[in-house]
Amino acid sequence: MPEKPEDTIWIVTDDTPQITIPDGAKGGINRGGDWGDETETNGKKALGDAVRVSVDKLEQEMSHFLQVVGQMFQRAEQQVNALSGIQLDEIELSVEISGEGEVKLIGNGAKAGGKGAIKLKFKRVEPK
Repeated sequence: MPEKPEDTIWIVTDDTPQITIPDGAKGGINRGGDWGDETETNGKKALGDAVRVSVDKLEQEMSHFLQVVGQMFQRAEQQVNALSGIQLDEIELSVEISGEGEVKLIGNGAKAGGKGAIKLKFKRVEPK
C-alpha cells in the first residue's frame, strides 16, 4: 500500500540524492530548478536535498534508539551509584536523522554544526 503524504515527513539531507541513471544515458548532477522540483531517488520521491521518510519508520528508529540509550545509562548509573554513591542527574545527546530515517548518535569527532543535529536532553525527575 503506497504511503500517503501525511504518513511521511521530509528529511533535509546535505548529501547529493542518489539518482539511478540507466546504462548509456548521460549522467551528471543538475542543481538547477526550483525547490519544488521532484526527482526519483532509489524509489523514494525527493525534493531538492530532501527525501520523504515514513513516519512509522522514524517512530520505530527513535523508539529503538531511546530504548538502547535508556538501558545503557541505567546500567551506568547503577554501577556508579554502587561504587561512589553519586547519581546521574542529566544527559544531553546530539542525534541526526539520515535520509533513510535512521537515528544516529553524533560522536565527539563529528561536526554537528552544519548537520542540523537534534539535541535530546534528559533530566532526572525529582520525587514529589
